[in-house]
Amino acid sequence: MKTMLISLLLLSGSALADEASIWLKDGTGKDKVMANCVSCHSVDYIPMNSIFLDRNGWTATVNKMVKALGAPIKEEDIPPIVDYLARYYGKR
Repeated sequence: MKTMLISLLLLSGSALADEASIWLKDGTGKDKVMANCVSCHSVDYIPMNSIFLDRNGWTATVNKMVKALGAPIKEEDIPPIVDYLARYYGKR
């Protein structure tokens, strides 16, 4: 049991260390995403969900983060965040 626990901890550490290799695409609004979104969740959430979300989906997701989950995103930062996500990580 102890060996299994140590193995799980080592594997989860590897997964966390791997996130450093995930970078968002450069573009207008990336600074707003980095300043707001990644304070609550990891960067991998964005490309992982890009296959599902178009502009409407990203709008709903950002609004959910603010209104339902209490993300401290300024109202004026929402449009540039959605624009960035829809342009660079929107479902095609």
